[in-house]
Amino acid sequence: MTTPLDKFNAAVRTLPLVAILRGLTPAEAADVGDAIVEPGFRLLEVPLNSPQPLESIALMRQRFPRALVGAGTVLSAQQVRDVHAAGGELIVSPNYNAEVVSEAARLGLVCLPGVMTPTEAFGALASGATGLKLFPAELASPAVVKALLAVLPKGTPVMPVGGITPSNMNEWRAAGATGFGIGSALYKPGKQASAVREDAKQFIAAWTGTKLA
Repeated sequence: MTTPLDKFNAAVRTLPLVAILRGLTPAEAADVGDAIVEPGFRLLEVPLNSPQPLESIALMRQRFPRALVGAGTVLSAQQVRDVHAAGGELIVSPNYNAEVVSEAARLGLVCLPGVMTPTEAFGALASGATGLKLFPAELASPAVVKALLAVLPKGTPVMPVGGITPSNMNEWRAAGATGFGIGSALYKPGKQASAVREDAKQFIAAWTGTKLA
């Protein structure tokens, strides 16, 4: 049996990029999902402030069984349970909320809460977080990642989110970033699946082409 953590760890080894599909509708879920998963993405996030997000999550969870599909902008323990009931296996938040992280851990879900400070980072890990989302990355820098990793438990996944493009990934990776969350540079409402696919390929090429030894 493949667990959510197994899927996450496999993605970390190959392509640790989270596709943030804010604004996705259920009608687009299959085509946009195909455009992202077929080139190589395995981490799919539908923020809960999207139209009918739980339906999109359920559709993509069924269509892409090898991918880790779940929700972003998860702000309460009840929302964690709702995502779990829809088949979601990934919980991402813009902030650190101990109840959200603890409930996700209780249900065996991968949880990436948003943090900016060492206090938030250590609190999130103590609550059971799988890894940490550095958000918003525009307020931080690669130096922040390096400083956090110097004090966090070895192997803690740290994934900057916000303003990440193919051209700036390498400097974050050089500082130790595990992967990234990719939002509007990959998908935004109204964007055709064909264009999403091309941008997905650009991010994949940037990751594989700049992979550090």
